[in-house]
Amino acid sequence: MKMNALDKLALLLLIIGGFNWGLVGWLKYNLVDKIFGVESTMSRIIYALVGVASLYCIYTLAKAMSSSAKKA
Repeated sequence: MKMNALDKLALLLLIIGGFNWGLVGWLKYNLVDKIFGVESTMSRIIYALVGVASLYCIYTLAKAMSSSAKKA
């Protein structure tokens, strides 16, 4: 399955979110909050975008699994 620009953006946002959660879990360091400020509007936007990207990736995965099941 070829990735379009939206797929790549969603994946990038998930990587950023995963990296940030890894830092929080391992080092108790929240990079997004350090860059944009704790509870700032920009931090909340970043968190919301990561959440939307995760929903999009769930949809994309389900679609890919459905199309591969039809081929089998």
